[in-house]
Amino acid sequence: MYLKELHLRYFKNYHEATFNFSPGINGIVGKNGAGKTNLLDAIYYLCMTKSAFQNTDQANMHFGQHFFTVEGTIEHEDVPVHLQVSFSRERGKIFKLNKKVYSKLSEHVGRFPCVLVTPYDSDLIREGSEVRRRFFDAMLCQINKTYLEELMRYNRLLQQRNSLLKQVAALKQAMTMLEVYDEQMAYCAHFIAKARTQFVNLFLPMFLNHYRFISQSEELVSLAYQTCIFSASSFVDLMRQHLNKDIALQYTSQGIHRDDFIFEMNGNSVKKFASQGQQKSYTLALRLAQFEVLATQTGKKPILLLDDIFDKLDDVRIKQLMLLMSENRFGQVFVTDARPERTEKLFNSDKIPIQIVQV
Repeated sequence: MYLKELHLRYFKNYHEATFNFSPGINGIVGKNGAGKTNLLDAIYYLCMTKSAFQNTDQANMHFGQHFFTVEGTIEHEDVPVHLQVSFSRERGKIFKLNKKVYSKLSEHVGRFPCVLVTPYDSDLIREGSEVRRRFFDAMLCQINKTYLEELMRYNRLLQQRNSLLKQVAALKQAMTMLEVYDEQMAYCAHFIAKARTQFVNLFLPMFLNHYRFISQSEELVSLAYQTCIFSASSFVDLMRQHLNKDIALQYTSQGIHRDDFIFEMNGNSVKKFASQGQQKSYTLALRLAQFEVLATQTGKKPILLLDDIFDKLDDVRIKQLMLLMSENRFGQVFVTDARPERTEKLFNSDKIPIQIVQV
């Protein structure tokens, strides 16, 4: 599976552009601000139906325009597949596979897996639990359609419950409705918590292997899933115990939307006690394990997007990553760099074929 061609119109800083890519390694080079990261985001958009960096589709439109389109041709099992996504303020987002419109965007998620490595990956360690949940949920959604459906259902019910909490003080009958929401959310919550627990057991050995390889050290690293949901009944009990607090706060304070994934090294918090280099090894190992688990579970090597890694990784970690590339561990790879001579030197020194794409 590889992206053969990409056409952009009014996407971010691109007015109109067409690119052709190699099924192997593609070096996306150009000056800072030329649109290298935006090009990777367009590829991510085709695979995941949304931007990796913008929360709203409207934020991806070229300045002064009222729509954008991203089109691509993916070669999958020697069969070309045409993808097109368009967005406008009037019609919203429309996603097509071989000119046929998806009735639900969730039908597309997981068909063409991809992994994006960016300088913002440090947020997985430094930021709050929402960032870590999003990372693991994105993987689970690509390999488990039922998980995606239950997560979407839970989030809809959560939004409705939070809206209702704002009315409880004025409407006593809303209390009965809250109990209905709790019962409906309970199954979703238990399913999601169980799926996350099982997934971490699958993911952990891959992560540990990649950390040892990238860091070339023997630190004891770990990750664990932290939840207070162990059954559907425990979810309902939890909601009842915190009902008065939720009414006061006017939002749902407990549930799987508050779960976390705990990152540790030698028994201590990675965020508080790991060095900057150790944190870089940890996050890169997370991404490489993400690649491996998606490849294993989907039977397809994900498109690997590496954004500005040569400026952010030290020589040891770059060397280990290049070794993986030289062994053909990956399928199609995109690497951005503001210094084309550095990219060509790195790949040529290891005799790794690369196609340079200037933006």
